[in-house]
Amino acid sequence: MNPEDAAKDHGPVSIIADSGEWSPELQKARAYEQILLDIILGELPPGARLDEQTLTRRYSTGLAGIRDALGRLALEGMVVRRSRAGTTVSPLDLVDLREGYEARALIEPHCAAMAAKNATAEEIAQIASTFDDAERADREQDRRALIAMDQRFHALIARASRNAALARILIPLQHKAARFWVYSMGTTTEEERLADICLHRAVAQRIAARDAEGARAGMILVLGTMPQTVKRSLTGRGEEDAPSASPEASGAPAG
Repeated sequence: MNPEDAAKDHGPVSIIADSGEWSPELQKARAYEQILLDIILGELPPGARLDEQTLTRRYSTGLAGIRDALGRLALEGMVVRRSRAGTTVSPLDLVDLREGYEARALIEPHCAAMAAKNATAEEIAQIASTFDDAERADREQDRRALIAMDQRFHALIARASRNAALARILIPLQHKAARFWVYSMGTTTEEERLADICLHRAVAQRIAARDAEGARAGMILVLGTMPQTVKRSLTGRGEEDAPSASPEASGAPAG
């Protein structure tokens, strides 16, 4: 697949907060998040070669922003950079998936509990509003919007925990898990997806109530639904087929 032709319309969805002000760092952050979302969605599929000049045209940004984004994504394991071979999108790896979920199950409920104790009023409002448009996005099968909401929700909670070390570990794990979540979306029902949105909102409510144990328990429920849907999506395929598969091959609705 040609990365320049894979997805023309990125829409207004953003993981980062939009201050309305332009800055070089904000432009770099937006380039990073759009490449990240396209990798998660499979619009930049596993194994795709990422040419820097092509990416500057695709995302209407400068070369410095693209190189910064690819460097960050390489550190997260979302892309692979090799001398002479260039940069490619990392394969889907079920070992990574299992290990990532095990790590998240240990870390993320604790981060939610810490966020209930430490989040500022502004952070609580941002967390609470993340899924405001989720029903519309699900109804219109807008996977880009749903993924952006989910990534922003989990990143906000990780940062609101006030433990930078845990946040640095957790956020890349969330990005990797999201690739498999997209892969499984074609096997979930509308009822299941709406129930998952409600589980996320319940965590936000517990954080707003400063209920640390309630936030911890709520996050455990959120994490518990994701491995089940991924496992079901792989039924009949065999694990050996999954690493090279893209979300487009799963029958997931097109974004």
